Amino acid sequence: MKQTFDVNTTGYPFPAKPAPLDTNEQRFYGEKIKKLLKQQDAVLVAHYYTDPEIQALVEETGGCIADSLEMARFGNRHPASTLLVVGVRFMGETAKILNPEKRVFMPTLNAECSLDLGCPADEFTAFCDSHPDRTVVVYANTSAAVKARADWVVTSSIALELVEYLDGLGEKILWAPDRHLGHYVQKKSGADILSWQATCIVHDEFKTQALIQMKALYPDAAILVHPESPAAVVDMADAVGSTSQLIEAAKRLTQKKLIVATDRGIFYKMQQACPDKELFAAPTAGEGATCKTCAHCPWMAMNDFRAIAEGLEQGGLMHEIHIDEKLRQQALLPLNRMLDFAKRLKLSSNR
Repeated sequence: MKQTFDVNTTGYPFPAKPAPLDTNEQRFYGEKIKKLLKQQDAVLVAHYYTDPEIQALVEETGGCIADSLEMARFGNRHPASTLLVVGVRFMGETAKILNPEKRVFMPTLNAECSLDLGCPADEFTAFCDSHPDRTVVVYANTSAAVKARADWVVTSSIALELVEYLDGLGEKILWAPDRHLGHYVQKKSGADILSWQATCIVHDEFKTQALIQMKALYPDAAILVHPESPAAVVDMADAVGSTSQLIEAAKRLTQKKLIVATDRGIFYKMQQACPDKELFAAPTAGEGATCKTCAHCPWMAMNDFRAIAEGLEQGGLMHEIHIDEKLRQQALLPLNRMLDFAKRLKLSSNR
């Protein structure tokens, strides 16, 4: 399928939005996907940031909607021989690294991530080589090649705990790629962190002044913020955390109105968790600013019903994830360290 692009001010090529499907087309492709899942012995694994109708289909077919850590866990333990990862490319690569025996398809291999694009493997390797005394910790939102250069991989749900653990061992950290998350973890942990300077184009757009104005309109509302957001926005939050942690916070908080500063795709599962609460998207534009993403990842939006059906039906070079075995083995080490650490963390919290 031919792709067209617009270029934003950061220099990243934005994909064109897929043409919207009408109700009949959605029904047609939805039924087709269900049949193909059975034929291919496949399961859908989707991120919270996908569109609501996709998340509903994933639920209906017994798949998984989760953050990137739980997506990795689910794909690893599910018996299906084929995973259809509905998200962005690094999520498909992670699934393949952990499941080399399985076929891993994606609706499109052109679904990128600004954090991945903002951390090229060759430049990052040179950066690491110039700081050999530091333990390399990379966010899951990176390519297989960047993961292969790391000592640890983390997701936002365990980043703080892992860095606190490493800091307790006296280790200095080289962090990549999200500078806002790196700043948040450094501030909370007090660790010695040298950070790469990429950002998420969605979370980087949340604006303090506009958020102050929204808070004035809803003074009783709680503010929930993903730590990939700018520090000034994080400082206004009543709850800070990963996507799964924000959903848990939404359930826990007593406020009936919630202003949410993360991708608006999260509203589907958050509203399920809190049907009695009113959700508001945090503003992504303020004085002098222009909304580029309007709180929804343009690459995540490439995953529509038609693309999912094509991914299952066609596979091959256009849809299947392939990773060189040597590179996969190198990237597997820090990923397994993350999963083992997360398991130990969960066990200790349940005691």
